[in-house]
Amino acid sequence: MPEGHVIHGLAHRLSAEFGGNAVEVVSPQGRFAREAALLDGHRLERAEAWGKHLFITFDAPAPEHVVYIHLGLIGKLAVHPHAAPVGQVRLRITDGHTAADLHGPQWCRLITEEERALAIAKQGADPLRADARPQPILDAVLRSRRPIGSLLMDQRLFAGVGNIYRAETLFRLGISPFTPGRDLHPDTARALWEDLVGLMRVGVERGRIDTVREEHTPEAMGRPPRKDDHGGEVYVYRREGQSCYVCGAPVRLQAMEGRNLFWCPSCQPEAAARIS
Repeated sequence: MPEGHVIHGLAHRLSAEFGGNAVEVVSPQGRFAREAALLDGHRLERAEAWGKHLFITFDAPAPEHVVYIHLGLIGKLAVHPHAAPVGQVRLRITDGHTAADLHGPQWCRLITEEERALAIAKQGADPLRADARPQPILDAVLRSRRPIGSLLMDQRLFAGVGNIYRAETLFRLGISPFTPGRDLHPDTARALWEDLVGLMRVGVERGRIDTVREEHTPEAMGRPPRKDDHGGEVYVYRREGQSCYVCGAPVRLQAMEGRNLFWCPSCQPEAAARIS
């Protein structure tokens, strides 16, 4: 499932390509045809991300004028030079020069501003949003008995954070994923938030997740670049059994609440949970 930086990148691209312009809106597949007809020919005002949720607002007069998209596990939204649709395109937005085609989303709905506000209210603090209010979320973490590895994946707390960012920020700060939230020092909780903000901004800028520090890049270490569908240089994600770049111990893999969890037990000991 795409993490938050992907959705924010798409929102920026859609706003840059179509923002302020009247666009053609169609559903080649037909499953969004009625809704598309209400938006067709109207101006796309803005595209905005909140965590893993994308909202595209039009100036159409109907109360329902916000397209609400969640890509889910297999959904894709591709922005490309205008050409005939390929495959099952649920939604197409085009100005005749550029097209944005939506394939296989978990959902694509036409909603009102009020429904948009309700959807956003269910989300936690998004590290990529300037209006994020992290302190209430961090306070909730510091009261929780749940392990921090679980809390970081809770979209009601950390909107947009997924499995890769969860594993990588915990490694970078030397925190065991099994540490209860209430056992973290407040400074550590704040450091987690700030690290996520920095890493996810890099993700938007580069279009991939890079988390290794300069001294652990392939060039600095004289090692081959990582080859993975997700791209980017990481410390532990999908590196189970391989040597940790920092200490040399094998990276571990274990399921946590049905999701794969990657960590280095040497660099992330549970005894180091409280960092003052």
